Amino acid sequence: MPPDQAPAAAARLRDWTAALTLAGYGTEDPLVVGVRQGGAPSVFVTSGRTTTGEPLTAGTVVYTASLSKQITAACAALLVRQGRLDIESTLAHWMPELPAWAGAVLVRQLIHHTSGLPEGVEFDELHRAGLDRTTAAVIQALAQRDHLDSTPGTGFRYCNAGYVCLAVIVERAAGQSLPDFAREHVFQPLGMLNSRYWSGPQAHPPGAAPTYAHYPAPLSLGDGGFWSTAQDLMRWNEALERDELGVSALLHTPGHLDDGALLDYGWAVDVLTRAGCRVYQHGGAWAGLSSQLVRIPDQRASFVILALDSDKDRADCLADTMIEDLTT
Repeated sequence: MPPDQAPAAAARLRDWTAALTLAGYGTEDPLVVGVRQGGAPSVFVTSGRTTTGEPLTAGTVVYTASLSKQITAACAALLVRQGRLDIESTLAHWMPELPAWAGAVLVRQLIHHTSGLPEGVEFDELHRAGLDRTTAAVIQALAQRDHLDSTPGTGFRYCNAGYVCLAVIVERAAGQSLPDFAREHVFQPLGMLNSRYWSGPQAHPPGAAPTYAHYPAPLSLGDGGFWSTAQDLMRWNEALERDELGVSALLHTPGHLDDGALLDYGWAVDVLTRAGCRVYQHGGAWAGLSSQLVRIPDQRASFVILALDSDKDRADCLADTMIEDLTT
């Protein structure tokens, strides 16, 4: 795009984004939407305030909930590329402290949510037991289960505990903590300087916008634990588009069941087709946070939605509308 056309194009994109958000959100709702199209810089539309009364901006650090899985998967993919992690290896190989059933679970089944890991280790169960949802608490709860819920590789079931285990595997394969590995191999190289994994002990990193005080973000890593900004998430989308880490193709490879049936889920991303266009999408939700991160490579478009509320349906509806407009 010629430089003299860029300001007008950015203004049109900002107006389009603002009009769509006003169809579902009020001018005081805490919301930030970032959009990028055609190689032009990202534009942002923001409104509302955080729970502490600060204006919500594209640079506000917030909890990203399940968007964390995409970074965890990327860290695993980097280790695969380096020859330090084999996704056909077993969970038992990396986590011998788990029961014998871990020998039947493969790393790739954790990645694609086909592991059959036991239920009962989610936040609510641990919260009712008076335990914080830390990585250690999740692993301890898994260690107390004597069987899997289903045969690995036979079905898809979204499983947060699987990504907690994947984070532990990343740490053991890398020989360093997940926060350190992600900082050195993802955040710093890509200039995502306001992004980090956070495991406490405080409920949120210094300077970040807190979630609801009565329902703090979990402190487990892998399935969650990633705090970032709309600006950094748009930078992440740009890096995936340009394959700056050399793992984009792997991250976007759909998983499969053991009978060969393909899934519409890659490495922590839904792999979809809308109006003939490829769409890579993942959402996140927590008390006080609803998020969506989307890339449409055929249109050279991507966007992020961060809403500081618990209305996941509203964020999902806005994402669907934006995808529809960008693919037609």
